[in-house]
Amino acid sequence: MTPTPELLAMQQIHAVCLGHVEALTDALQDMQTRALNPEEYANLSKADRRLVDQFAYRYTRLQDDLGARLIPAVLNALGEDVRSMSAVDRFGRLEQLGWLPSADQWLALRQVRNQFAHEYPDSSVERFERLQMATEAARQLLSIVELFNQKIQAI
Repeated sequence: MTPTPELLAMQQIHAVCLGHVEALTDALQDMQTRALNPEEYANLSKADRRLVDQFAYRYTRLQDDLGARLIPAVLNALGEDVRSMSAVDRFGRLEQLGWLPSADQWLALRQVRNQFAHEYPDSSVERFERLQMATEAARQLLSIVELFNQKIQAI
């Protein structure tokens, strides 16, 4: 059977996301090994800054590419018309189809991502807390990607 253009587009975007997953997983492992504390986070070394930057970049790119590219591509490949769907409707539809554990969880993860990526508190302690929240959100995001991987293989 010849794959449809929608299926090929989904596979291509999925491959991009898997590249982010690999780099994000490496960054999370390195961050766990390094185990920064709030004082160290306030005065990052060059190597630690690069590690945090790598994490931040891959975390935000993965969530952005999943939400803006892969989710619509999955729905298109499944024969859904996403042109008139809002993002919230897309998340809800994927929850109904068993692709997302919870649309509300996705929105909460998006909020953590936005706070981490776009808000810059003066307090290094608060910045460190946001990093901790983002690392937990990244782990949850990776589990969502694993569910997508299983579903995509089944198509």
